[in-house]
Amino acid sequence: MGVKSPRISLVIGIISISIFPVLVKWAPVSGLTSAFYRMFLGFMFLLPYLLVSKKFTFPPRALWLSVALCGIIFASDIAVWNLSIQYTNATQATLLTNLSPVWVGVGSFLFLPDKPGPRFWLGTLVALAGMVILIGPDAFADMRFDKGFGLAVLSGMLYASYMLISKTVLNRIDIVSFMAVSMGISSLYLLAICLISDQPLMHFDAEIWLVFVVQGLVCQLIGWLTISYAVKQLDAKRVSLSLLSQALVTGLMAWMFIGENITAQMIIGGVIILAGIGVTYTENRASRKPELFTEENK
Repeated sequence: MGVKSPRISLVIGIISISIFPVLVKWAPVSGLTSAFYRMFLGFMFLLPYLLVSKKFTFPPRALWLSVALCGIIFASDIAVWNLSIQYTNATQATLLTNLSPVWVGVGSFLFLPDKPGPRFWLGTLVALAGMVILIGPDAFADMRFDKGFGLAVLSGMLYASYMLISKTVLNRIDIVSFMAVSMGISSLYLLAICLISDQPLMHFDAEIWLVFVVQGLVCQLIGWLTISYAVKQLDAKRVSLSLLSQALVTGLMAWMFIGENITAQMIIGGVIILAGIGVTYTENRASRKPELFTEENK
């Protein structure tokens, strides 16, 4: 990749994926249809590069299941997220889905040798508190323990599972090959869901198709190539926590492009989210493991 710093790559990725909710509001279509075209067009934009560069490497047989799971889990997360919004309000769905760093931490503690330390949990608590402030206390007053609640929690778990599994896979395969296979599987999976649920796939006007193209090129291809690079180079727990800043970036973009208001409460919440993320990136040099220091400063 052209960007060598994993932290700069992560920032580019967060900005890229943060555009997605703004585009959905700008040109509203079925959430599942939008998810399919985002994945499919991202895959189609990647194909010419693979054909010209001839850098595609088919995953070794030992990784087939893991790569396929990444594609299915990522697509399932998008589908479940959209369903959760149908059964509950978007605010509750956003808050519950953003519990994913907690699930990443729990998964790392249970299944990985790299256990989360006190700074991760402290940073997570601070960032989640910022998320609550940004969304507003009314989200709790209106919270309902219904089907939408369960689907939103499931979406966060799926997102966390993707982060953990993709981290192990990316340590053993190049990013472009991983993205090509996983996006291809995700596209087929989402297409099947759209066909089964009778979602519209054709006869959109030019503006909708343009939005689909931007979603595929920017939100999916550029966004997740750069985030995958960050996941490969950095700790998956930190990356998942950093992705909470997406809510802040999305708010700024909504203010810039579709005229949504930004309140003092949102600004305060965003600053607290960034502070929580910063906690996990500030370790005492004396306590750093040599290999971690080397990895993060490549």
